[in-house]
Amino acid sequence: MSRIFRGIFIVWTVLRFGLDELVLSSFEKPWIRLLTRIVSVGRNLKAPRGERLRQALEHLGPIFVKFGQVLSTRRDLLPPDIADELARLQDRVPPFPSAVAVAIIEKSFGRPLDRIFESFEQTPVASASIAQVHFATLPGGREVAVKVLRPNMVAAFRKDLALMRMMAGWVERASSDGKRLKPREVVAEFDKYLHDELDLLREASNAAQLRRNMKSLDLVMIPEMYWEYCMPDVMVMQRMHGVPIGQTQRLRDAGVDMKKLSRDGVTIFFTQVFRDGFFHADMHPGNLQVSLAPETFGRYILLDFGIVGTLTEVDKEYLAQNFSAFFQRDYKRVAELHIESGWVPPATRVDELESAIRACCEPMFDRPLKDLSLGMVLMRLFQTSRRFQVEIQPQLVLLQKTLLNIEGLGRELDPDLDLWSTAKPFLERWMLEQVGPEKLLAQLKAEAPSYAKLLPMLPRLMAQYLKAGPPASPSHLSELLAEQKRTNKLLQSLIYGGLGFVLGLIFMQIVLRIRLF
Repeated sequence: MSRIFRGIFIVWTVLRFGLDELVLSSFEKPWIRLLTRIVSVGRNLKAPRGERLRQALEHLGPIFVKFGQVLSTRRDLLPPDIADELARLQDRVPPFPSAVAVAIIEKSFGRPLDRIFESFEQTPVASASIAQVHFATLPGGREVAVKVLRPNMVAAFRKDLALMRMMAGWVERASSDGKRLKPREVVAEFDKYLHDELDLLREASNAAQLRRNMKSLDLVMIPEMYWEYCMPDVMVMQRMHGVPIGQTQRLRDAGVDMKKLSRDGVTIFFTQVFRDGFFHADMHPGNLQVSLAPETFGRYILLDFGIVGTLTEVDKEYLAQNFSAFFQRDYKRVAELHIESGWVPPATRVDELESAIRACCEPMFDRPLKDLSLGMVLMRLFQTSRRFQVEIQPQLVLLQKTLLNIEGLGRELDPDLDLWSTAKPFLERWMLEQVGPEKLLAQLKAEAPSYAKLLPMLPRLMAQYLKAGPPASPSHLSELLAEQKRTNKLLQSLIYGGLGFVLGLIFMQIVLRIRLF
């Protein structure tokens, strides 16, 4: 019964905020349009459609707010006005009672709160759609932050997700626009994201991986996870002391170099992307702080690791080559990369795709190079490719969304930030590693265990072969000698050829460094 009432409330909200207009123009069944007009008589539709959609999602509750946030990353599917408005969705959710948080903690650990923590602040310091955070102290005096999952989130999530799937099926069947927007695929993608965020153990493991990756980079701090205190619905981590990055005047008054802070943020992100292929995918100002402690002054502090992105070597190559070709205005190469990646139907004509990309991207070069947005480059490529039936990979859309966040933040800290100059060394280094001797040595190192296992076996294999072979006659001996001479010549050729190959790779590096950038 509760599911029926929830469904009615969702439909009423959709009609109240005029969301039916988003797809009504393409409904094939006229009676549906007439029915919605009658049911929703008297509503006010003066606000833009994107704003009404955002308000409706906020009205429907935390899970729909999170759905809108995930939906805002799919700029390859949404009109720009709707995507921009959904990007404004914030997790400003009232906290749930502290007594409930304490009950969840005590149930997870199976003991009273005072036997878990030395002290526990009842008032939460942050509250979002999925969880809220309290400060506490562990036995021994370690200051920690305790993240507690909202109560009954899993059950509510399952109910609302079932309704979302049902509505997505209706929209897809009734509307031609609905088929293009692929609502069922979007809901499935949201299912994956929310499942990840509802498991705080997974978030803790994401944080631990990022902490290991970033350990050698003295630009960022990531809280340590206390694994003995981490559960699926409770996560205990090191308490970080910093100033929210949005408080720019406070940072300036403290003496923080804002230009350096801006460059460091871009460096952190591109290190995660092109070196590690594992990046924090929710780097908005609410999750970023800056340390003012003397020993770590000016370093970033990253928080909230529920959403991370991963990139394969193929993804990284696609990005590096696309950015490089774009800034050389080699639109044919950009089109070829789309086809080579398999994201465009094989029958697509290169010249047509090249022409579409040129028409979309060429106007961007009317501005100074420092004003170009790499996030917008990706977004333009995705939007242009839509009419060519490109299947954009989710990890790249997530990357584009995060890149827009980083660019916006970087230019808010330093309006003169030249993102391309900051990104160029990472792209250059990655490209050179793919064709240089470093790549060859890395591959040889990776295969070394196989060689080490095979080499000790060679004498035994040779002895077995000689024992099994016929007795050596004079003619056989002469053949063996001739074969030995041929083998020696082959080895010499391989040695000289290998030396020439290495020299050629070095030469290619020099040429690539000159021509690529």
